Amino acid sequence: MSFIDEVKIYVKSGDGGAGCVSFRREKFIPLGGPDGGDGGKGGDVVFKVSPHLSTLLDLRQHPHQKAGRGRNGMGSDRHGANGDAKEILVPRGTVIKDAETDEILADLTEPDSCIVLLKGGRGGQGNARFKTATHKAPKFAQPGEPGEERWIRLELKLMADVGLLGMPSVGKSSLISKISAARPKIAEYHFTTLKPNLGVVKYKNYRSFVMADIPGLIEGASEGAGLGHRFLKHLERTGQLLHLLDLSWMPDRDPIAEYEAINRELALFNPELAEKRQTVVVNKIDLPHVKENLKEVLPYFEERGIKVFPISAATGEGIPELLDDIALNLWGEPDETW
Repeated sequence: MSFIDEVKIYVKSGDGGAGCVSFRREKFIPLGGPDGGDGGKGGDVVFKVSPHLSTLLDLRQHPHQKAGRGRNGMGSDRHGANGDAKEILVPRGTVIKDAETDEILADLTEPDSCIVLLKGGRGGQGNARFKTATHKAPKFAQPGEPGEERWIRLELKLMADVGLLGMPSVGKSSLISKISAARPKIAEYHFTTLKPNLGVVKYKNYRSFVMADIPGLIEGASEGAGLGHRFLKHLERTGQLLHLLDLSWMPDRDPIAEYEAINRELALFNPELAEKRQTVVVNKIDLPHVKENLKEVLPYFEERGIKVFPISAATGEGIPELLDDIALNLWGEPDETW
């Protein structure tokens, strides 16, 4: 399934039904009086979180969503039926914005989130409503109110406990495939990951957390360079960040410079992102020259009080210690419950 995290759609609530102009016509009842019923209410447009969805693909394929209109009123004081509501299912983490003003209309972050975005038009009153002692035969009724309509933009921000970030090909996909059931595409070239991947990581005593593998960032990502700029928003939902470094390219590439460049991009995109807790993870520690290179970069992070975890996504070395640290940050010190 294609991963669609942005879509623009048109939504319209139902128009209200018109009231009816009618008079009783029964044998032996002269001048029976008005009996026109009210029109039905138009259907609402409702957005609801579905646990079975992880993409906005369905809405990309059906960009026009309309609720049912209310039925017109009828004689004999019969009211028109209300229009059917339009329930639109979206994944958890969907942000609804006005397409023109970019105003946030709703942020559906809870598993059972449900919101009426557009209300249906009110049905018009029939002429029976306007009968008075001085006006016994009103020959008019109200039209139904029109429904609301607007173009909106939906943005999906992944809901994850831990986000992986780093330059392309540093081992993010390898790590998430090692510790979860996610099976992202892995290859030795830039931008192997073309869409975010979510993996559920099982921890001790039936505990688990969700990890997101975000496509690699490069310098200028916040301005549209590379692929990462499309997915920076997914990091906004994460509780903590793992910043992966690959020291196997030294001295041809400077991992410290790459680390600082990515953090600049985070700050440019959203200053709050740069303030999130980061743990540095050095991959490929099973290679002898990586262990030597680690001695060169370790003082930089120690001076700044940043934890560094050397691991190998290939052999699993160091991963248990990394998971323990993640669990500590998520749930605190272990107790008898876990």
